[in-house]
Amino acid sequence: MKTTQRYLALDVLRGITIATMITVNTPGSWSHIYAPLRHAAWHGCTPTDLVFPFFLFVVGVSMFFSFSKYGNTLNHDSLLRIGKRTLLIFLIGLFLNSFPQWAKDFSHLRIMGVLQRIALVYGFASLIVLSAPKKWLPFIGGSILFLYWGIIYFFGTGDPYSLEGNATIPFDTFFLTENHLYKGFGIPFDPEGLLSTLPAIVTAILGYMAGSLIKQSDKTDVPRKLILWGGIGIVAGLIWGQFFPINKPIWTSSYVLYTGGLASAFLGILVWIIDLKNYTKWTSFFVVFGMNPLFIFALSGVWAITLSRIIKFEGSSGKMTNGYSWLYQELFVPLAGPLNGSLLFALTHIVFFWLIGYILYKKRIFIKV
Repeated sequence: MKTTQRYLALDVLRGITIATMITVNTPGSWSHIYAPLRHAAWHGCTPTDLVFPFFLFVVGVSMFFSFSKYGNTLNHDSLLRIGKRTLLIFLIGLFLNSFPQWAKDFSHLRIMGVLQRIALVYGFASLIVLSAPKKWLPFIGGSILFLYWGIIYFFGTGDPYSLEGNATIPFDTFFLTENHLYKGFGIPFDPEGLLSTLPAIVTAILGYMAGSLIKQSDKTDVPRKLILWGGIGIVAGLIWGQFFPINKPIWTSSYVLYTGGLASAFLGILVWIIDLKNYTKWTSFFVVFGMNPLFIFALSGVWAITLSRIIKFEGSSGKMTNGYSWLYQELFVPLAGPLNGSLLFALTHIVFFWLIGYILYKKRIFIKV
């Protein structure tokens, strides 16, 4: 029996990822963060490293249901929808990178970023899943992952899986130039660069395949199937990771399978808890985030940049400091100390943006990005 029911678990998972993205992106101090809220230094996968691929997986699941009105085929209307949404999300990401525009050196503007990757993944994954037969998708996804492994291995220098030797650097430098790459790793290297977006497309394809599985399965079978296939992905990722290490910054193929498997299994658990057992009282907090996810995420970025680059205050030491540091040092450190104060700072922002989302939710305002 097939179902066209909307699954609340999907909205909850989307909301959990957005809430967690804000939490890990908005600590009071980057020097005081609990270990699970840090990214792995290079190889490996912490809970924080699951957040972005989980969101792309949810993007893929949502694509299956949203494209149903186009018959899940590539036509004039669906192509127009894909083009508009891809361009809009990419431009919002560029806006955040360049904000405030009046104080930005555009000769060193970072081109890529989280929203830009979401845009490109959505755009290319949409074209693939709508133009190819569904039975081909596992082979297309697998081919992309093996192709990426070959590119990284054969076109890297020295250790092809290292920060300095991986092939994404010369590729992204050629197309974007060094000045427009991320510098946070100490060298020009973009963890959301162009080449590493290639395997990220497969993360969304895995989500689309999960959406197809949900649509074609009896409701009571959905959790079991999602957890089963998720387990297969986890094991496959761990095995592949012995040869092509699990790594978020270069979004390795093993990382795609491992995180995609975890996302599938977690969604299966949520479906069982929420949509089968009807334990829903706790879900409303995350549903609020899940209804306007990209808007709330972009707003949190604008707010953090405004606090850190525009607003200035005089601190207790008598020196001028930015609003971000002032809030943390003057309000949260005295209240909870450096480490817990940093976490409390992030959690306070979660509540702040939830309130904004709640107002939009109660007024039935859903900003489609």
